[in-house]
Amino acid sequence: MSTKQNKIIIAIDGYSSCGKSTFAKAIAARLGYIFIDTGAMYRAVTLYALEHGAIRSGIVDEDEVVRLLKEIQITFRFNPERGASDIYVNGDRVEGKIRTIEVSNCVSAVSAIAEVREMLVKMQQEMGRRKGVVMDGRDIGTVVFPDAELKIFMTADPKVRAQRRYDELTAKGDKVSLEEIEQNVRDRDYQDMHRAISPLRQAEDAIVLDNSQMTVEEQMTWVMERIAALN
Repeated sequence: MSTKQNKIIIAIDGYSSCGKSTFAKAIAARLGYIFIDTGAMYRAVTLYALEHGAIRSGIVDEDEVVRLLKEIQITFRFNPERGASDIYVNGDRVEGKIRTIEVSNCVSAVSAIAEVREMLVKMQQEMGRRKGVVMDGRDIGTVVFPDAELKIFMTADPKVRAQRRYDELTAKGDKVSLEEIEQNVRDRDYQDMHRAISPLRQAEDAIVLDNSQMTVEEQMTWVMERIAALN
């Protein structure tokens, strides 16, 4: 697809640790689009809540999280060393801090808070106003951009997803167990699908991509064929 053609919005939803962000980044780089990691935005709010006492011993104080929202400014800046955008909260780079197991264990509960979702959805919609955007998350095709030209719903076997997450964390030097990661993956699936606000679900017009046994390049071939079919 040539970037001279009409730009579209590509919405990628799906389960945690399916590689949605890696996939979305690759699509954006191929098309010259902007990549927006919505999951990182929710993780950033969760990290801020953890650091400011709104989450203690895994218990989320929703009223305190809502109070903190007015203090939070989220921005993305392109990092040429990574070839991707880093996320900042109030001017501080938090790209590494938001990927910890502590944040992972709390992010679904924070994401379920109506005021959090309302604030971040508004940010995301503004970011995608001019199109030429690839955005991934849990409710992009159903809530944020229900009129997106291409919607993809990603899934993979929970054991495969847990192994991917384990490899990512241990490569950074984090000491975690594979069993703990798999339980976190399964818990997040349940929480994401059963929350009252914007639960994870497949949009009726979304195309399912099960990437359990696919490389990123194989996924790219798959998606480029579908993008080409739109023109």
